[in-house]
Amino acid sequence: MPTAPPPAPAGSSPAPVPGPRQPAGRLARLGAFCARHAGRVVLVWLVVMAAALAGRHVVAPTFSDQITLPGTQSDTGADLLAASDPAAAAPNGLVVFHTTSGTVADHQQSVQQAVGNLKAMPHATAASALVTSSDGATAYTTVSFDEPLKELGHGYVDRLDTATAPARSDGVQVAYGGGLDQVTTAPANDLKSEVVGIAVALVILLLVFGSLLAAVLPLACALVSVLAGIGVVGIVAGAVTFATAAPTLATMIGLGVGIDYALFLTTRFRQDLIDGRSPADGVARTCATSGHAVLVAATTVAVALLSLYACGLTFIGKLGLAATIAVVVTACASLTLVPAALALAGRHIDRWTLRRRPVAETAGDSDAWHRYAALVSRHGAVILCCGVALLAVLAVPLFSMRLGHVDDGAAESGTTSRTAFDRISDARGPGFGPGANAPFTVVVDVGRATVPASQVADDVDTALSGTPDVAAATPLQQTSDGKLLVGTLTPTGDPQSAATGGLFNALTRHVLPGALHGTGARGYLTGIAPSQFDFRDTVKDRLPVIIGIVLLAAFVLLMTVFRSLVVPLKAVVLNLLTTGASYGVLTAAFQWGWATGALGLPEAVPIESYVPMMMFAIVFGLSMDYEIFLLSRISDAWHRTADNTRSVGAGLSATGRVISSAAFIMTAVFLSFTVSPTVVVKMLALGLAVSVVLDATVVRLLLVPSTMFLMGRANWWFPRRLDRVLPRVHM
Repeated sequence: MPTAPPPAPAGSSPAPVPGPRQPAGRLARLGAFCARHAGRVVLVWLVVMAAALAGRHVVAPTFSDQITLPGTQSDTGADLLAASDPAAAAPNGLVVFHTTSGTVADHQQSVQQAVGNLKAMPHATAASALVTSSDGATAYTTVSFDEPLKELGHGYVDRLDTATAPARSDGVQVAYGGGLDQVTTAPANDLKSEVVGIAVALVILLLVFGSLLAAVLPLACALVSVLAGIGVVGIVAGAVTFATAAPTLATMIGLGVGIDYALFLTTRFRQDLIDGRSPADGVARTCATSGHAVLVAATTVAVALLSLYACGLTFIGKLGLAATIAVVVTACASLTLVPAALALAGRHIDRWTLRRRPVAETAGDSDAWHRYAALVSRHGAVILCCGVALLAVLAVPLFSMRLGHVDDGAAESGTTSRTAFDRISDARGPGFGPGANAPFTVVVDVGRATVPASQVADDVDTALSGTPDVAAATPLQQTSDGKLLVGTLTPTGDPQSAATGGLFNALTRHVLPGALHGTGARGYLTGIAPSQFDFRDTVKDRLPVIIGIVLLAAFVLLMTVFRSLVVPLKAVVLNLLTTGASYGVLTAAFQWGWATGALGLPEAVPIESYVPMMMFAIVFGLSMDYEIFLLSRISDAWHRTADNTRSVGAGLSATGRVISSAAFIMTAVFLSFTVSPTVVVKMLALGLAVSVVLDATVVRLLLVPSTMFLMGRANWWFPRRLDRVLPRVHM
């Protein structure tokens, strides 16, 4: 292999590197094509971006958090209720009236006028009689609608305000709660997060490259790819209903990996220029080497995200699809737009420098990374134990993680949904209290009962009244067709409390089955809160399936790439440890309340049911990115030298600067999204940021090097039969 010539004197062009003009391979040819037609490639991407954003505007997508769980007890109960009493199953929300002096009854005329106006609104089918608190200061009406509330749109708030204007003019405070939060919650605007993340990324890139153009180029390419990805997600949302967090998730993931992939490619290109290659050769070689690593890394992330469909919950699968679209678009831009931009920049990429000599990948065979590798080789066992112990300590809170749903009690103070929640929770009397924000609708199917319906009702009423954590339960009433018994149960705790979750479990697993045993009747709990608890339990049951699929897919991919059984096995285990530690930090921050104030939350909250599943897929995919870049360099050095110390040192030296920079950038991008008003986005952002930090420090600097030294030649053991069967993927 030819060696690189010494650096050329200042002011002169580097001497060309002997050897072939450009490496062979499809990615090398793609890079060469983009270099030859750089201007056209950039123009095409700008057109694609504009077309995608225009298409999104034309489609005008809507997003919804509506979850369907066919086959669950809450879904069965809801279907029975809708068939027997459609009015009782209609979507509804609460309009809460409150006065700070006197009682609501003192304003009876204006309040009743408001209730009448609410009933007359488009799509409103009924407004119930007022339910008034014991002190008379708070009252609410339940407004029913003929279509899902999310489909009414945020603009429907103006109709609500117009309808309740008489009460407001009379000095009565009005707030909208219950299901109306789907209407009142404005679409998330995470522009502030995006600007902060981009600004921090620019500063880091300037420090890394020491060149203005080299810093701006990866950032500009990432922005183009992210905007194009958001546009494509919006177009797809015209046919597929994504969750409200999908655009933000796609932006966050796309921005993080987009900047990182462009950073890897730009670093490789600059190193080629420093080594004396021409810009055209440098672009081709960059695509053939780092471009291949980007392709494998993006494939890993996409496979992990798409595996979410295996859980059988389309709501979660679609979130993974939205993020996958962003990753795929970003990867395509990284392999075409970035090479074209690098070709246009050429040797001018270091024209406006902040330091005298440009630095890219490595400082030589005797740099600090090689000295660190020698240190790890002497104390591998101790360093491994320290790294594992640190991750184990961070994972301790994981064992107390409680999944649930973050309700309006965690909404931003002053919002109408939070105000309505607090008014109902703080007031006293029938229909009020913390549990009134999470009522359970009890549905008993007596169509095949072998005893009179009245006896069934008495047995269930008695059982419910004697159950702990039940604040109130209305007597069961038979529907007009005689097929069902229906009642309302109010828990003592709020919707996200552990007591309410425990009550749901007790009722569905013991109380209702026990009260109905031998009667032929079947009991169900339905409503918003029971549906959320069923969703929680379904996610919990299917999480092991997702973990298994992601682990298997990652193992097979890495085994194919590195031709080893030991390296992928270690990577999988280390990533499991990282994910567990990230879960632990997430639990401490949100559920234990250690960081709720800093995160803009009024109180500790449970972990949203689907966040761990989403985190596992994303964390595993992103963590593999860094390990692929690092292990590919170690593998290359090992097969050249068969020297563990030199191989690990070469891998750390070649990737240390770029991976550290990429980790800083991705952490900054993720942390910037913790200011999002959406709690789920806050959780994902913090969890992902923590996982990136742990992977780039503990895993990359402690666990990977120490295990590589301790395993020695065994790292690269691979059965010959497998070697012949599996396809070869060269890094």
